[in-house]
Amino acid sequence: MTIKEVCKQFDISADTLRYYERVGVIPKVKRTKGGIRDYSEEDISWVENAICMRSAGVPVEMLIEYVKLYQEGDNTLEARRDLLIEARVEVQNKIDQYVETLNKLNFKISRYEEAVKTGVLSWEE
Repeated sequence: MTIKEVCKQFDISADTLRYYERVGVIPKVKRTKGGIRDYSEEDISWVENAICMRSAGVPVEMLIEYVKLYQEGDNTLEARRDLLIEARVEVQNKIDQYVETLNKLNFKISRYEEAVKTGVLSWEE
C-alpha cells in the first residue's frame, strides 16, 4: 500500500504517519526502488496498533520503547509484557476518571431534570 492509501484507511495525515516512522512508533517501512514507502500487511498492523494506543492515551515514548524491544527479539518478551501492563494501568486509570466524571454528569442532569419538572433546583452547583 502507498502512504496515501494507508492515510485514507486510517484517516490520518501523511505527516503523522511519517512522524510515527521517523521517531520509531512504527518500524521502518520498506521502500520501492523509486523510494516510495510500500506498506506491507505487517506495517499496516503496526500503524493500526499505534493509532489504537495513541487514541487510548499511551505515550509516544512508551510505543517507541515497545517497538525497540520487539526488534530486539524474543529475549524481550517479559519486558514487552511489562510495558503493556503499564500501559493498561494508565488506560484503566483514565477509564476510571471518565466513569467518575460520567457519574457526576448523570447526577447533575438528573437534578436538572427534576428541576425542569418542579421549577425548583434543589441544590447548588
